[in-house]
Amino acid sequence: MSSDKDLTLAAILNESVRRFADNPALSFVSSAPMSYAEFGEEVAKTRASLRRLNVRPGDRVAILSGNMPNWAVAYFAVTTMGAVAVPLLPDFHENEIETFLRHAGCDVLFVSERLASKVTAKDLPRLRSRIRLDDMTILDGEAASGSTVAGSPLWKTSMGREDAADVRPDDLAAIIYTSGTTGTSKGVMLTHRNIAFNATKVQTIQPVKAQDVFLSILPLSHTYENTLGLILPLMNGASVHYLEKPPTASALLPALEQVRPTIMLSVPLVIEKVYKQRVLPEVTKSGLLRKIHGTNAGRRMLYRLAGKKLKKTFGGRLHFFGVGGAKLDATVERFLREAKFPYAIGYGLTETAPLLAGANPQQVRYQSTGPAMQGIELRIADADPVSGEGEIQARGQSVMRGYYNEPELTRETFTEDGWFRTGDLGSFDADGHLYIKGRLKNLIVSSSGENIYPEEIESVINTHRYVLESLVMEKKGKLVALVHLNYEEIEEHFAHMKDEAVQFVQKKVEETLDELHRHVNGRVNRFSQLAAVVEQRYPFEKTATQKIKRFMYLSA
Repeated sequence: MSSDKDLTLAAILNESVRRFADNPALSFVSSAPMSYAEFGEEVAKTRASLRRLNVRPGDRVAILSGNMPNWAVAYFAVTTMGAVAVPLLPDFHENEIETFLRHAGCDVLFVSERLASKVTAKDLPRLRSRIRLDDMTILDGEAASGSTVAGSPLWKTSMGREDAADVRPDDLAAIIYTSGTTGTSKGVMLTHRNIAFNATKVQTIQPVKAQDVFLSILPLSHTYENTLGLILPLMNGASVHYLEKPPTASALLPALEQVRPTIMLSVPLVIEKVYKQRVLPEVTKSGLLRKIHGTNAGRRMLYRLAGKKLKKTFGGRLHFFGVGGAKLDATVERFLREAKFPYAIGYGLTETAPLLAGANPQQVRYQSTGPAMQGIELRIADADPVSGEGEIQARGQSVMRGYYNEPELTRETFTEDGWFRTGDLGSFDADGHLYIKGRLKNLIVSSSGENIYPEEIESVINTHRYVLESLVMEKKGKLVALVHLNYEEIEEHFAHMKDEAVQFVQKKVEETLDELHRHVNGRVNRFSQLAAVVEQRYPFEKTATQKIKRFMYLSA
């Protein structure tokens, strides 16, 4: 991308089709790939057909589906004709979906067969047409001529190939509704410039080549996967593979073996589960191994061996495993470092399209998200004079235009001198590497005035062998931890004691909570001591990037 006019999705598509026409572009894991030339043709057909359905520049077109090649076809068809894509997360509730369709004023909806039942369209008078994404069949609506085309393949309604619209960098490309931890979803407006600039500058952190192979496991409707897992590889002629099923272990393991990816993007929870449910039990399964694991040299040796097995499980070619969307647990990161696993850390938000800071596997620093990305400015506002911690604020070409139809909220989100308020607390080291402390809204101030970061206490809780995840909150002036335990591990560890199994396991759960209480309070400062540890029997509700939806538990 050599000039300002290149910062559009239309320019990216045209250049990629020209340069990499015969390269494999997109496919399901078990299917033959669509080449770049074929991808360009499918986008053109779909774009022309959308025009026949009276879609014009500025119209909003929603996409509701799991990951598939046709998701990318629809997204590029919409954005390269000057319309606005509205990607919706598959996990959104039916009520949320209808609210967002109505709020964005969507004219057309691409929806997968699996999710079609989530949209009844009864209370969506503006929604003119629904298109089944799996095979591009129009389910309802009328073509521009007035003739009904319901039930016909979308491409058959086209008048032939039409060129993309004259899209400009500052035209709106997408409205993305966040699934936030606060319970308030907002429509983030991202321009072509925002997205294209971010994808371009990411390559200064980690270059992507035409030979690279991506395995996509995060939802394309989230900015993280959209920019870095779709736009970035397509800019460089790489290939992207999608799972036909949700990324459970039974679906992911054979896909890794078949695809043998070189690059993957993930959220912390994925690799944290691998560590807690596979690696840790294996390296501590006997008294001798636990003794070895208890020494620094022994632990590093065991982790190095585990790392070799893990890289083989991932197909043996992985050279970049990106972790973003939430903070990576410190113990898990130590494992990845000592295992020599090629992990990389990044930091960003939907509002910044998304990346603000990052490092590649050769540059990553323990518990840091890396320095600011090229072309992005970061600063710490109202920094504490002792710790250097304060709110992270950002400025650059990938920062959103604002929140759709929310002018007051948009004004509040920017400082008077034009910096975006991230709402995250952090600090820089002497070399400019960023360290995240937690969310500003989550900060708890003790009765004696000390700042308490619940995320830091949670990271201590999560180091415990039998803990999968936790949430720390303030209740009546005291700190309380909700803890979801690894029940499978507890049952397996005490499997030799089968008598009165249910009562025994419950007793062990209670003992574990008591032990955990002592474990945490022996490792945190005085004002971060927990008053109680409470069992959270079921997994926490989470956002698309697997962050706990705190608002659901703080109000309970």
